[in-house]
Amino acid sequence: MKKLPVAALLLGSFCQPVLADTVFSTYSDLDPESDCTVFAAAAEGDGEWANLVCNGYRGYPVFLYSADLRESAFYGFTPGGDLAPTWESFTAFNSVGPKIEWRLETVNELPTPFATIHRRTVSGDGDPGGTIEVLVVSKVGQVYSREGCVVGLVLASGHPEANETARAVADERARDFACGSDKPVSLGEPMPAFRRSE
Repeated sequence: MKKLPVAALLLGSFCQPVLADTVFSTYSDLDPESDCTVFAAAAEGDGEWANLVCNGYRGYPVFLYSADLRESAFYGFTPGGDLAPTWESFTAFNSVGPKIEWRLETVNELPTPFATIHRRTVSGDGDPGGTIEVLVVSKVGQVYSREGCVVGLVLASGHPEANETARAVADERARDFACGSDKPVSLGEPMPAFRRSE
């Protein structure tokens, strides 16, 4: 996990005025009870896990994977139609938040999402009752390229500027991020342990 100072990312974002004019945000709700459909789940005696497909942004789906009180998410179109892509999640118990921020740019006069910012609640290490809030920045899988993954983690707990920082990470890194070879950036301490399982 690559660690960069927050100031460096914010400075970089202000040095690119073109992006500020063309990139914008919209939001979608995520309620597994009303916005998602379970397409696979554990059989009796096979533990506790479930795979869901959920409403996202204008036809871009959200895939939510839950296992052992941990969650992984994929935004957009999965590689090769794989309905169970790479697992990316915190090692501690965690859950996704009820709202997703989509970062969009105009492509051929159409608003196209290239990144998401999604809040996670993570159990605190050594404190069963404590939690940590983290903004997870992800690249959105497109219809043709179908490459999506986590590109950055921004600690939200105790950091009122976290949303602005997460947008800077999304705008500067998501579009050219190479999933599987580039390393996600981590901003803020202490950041809960995060892993990617191929």
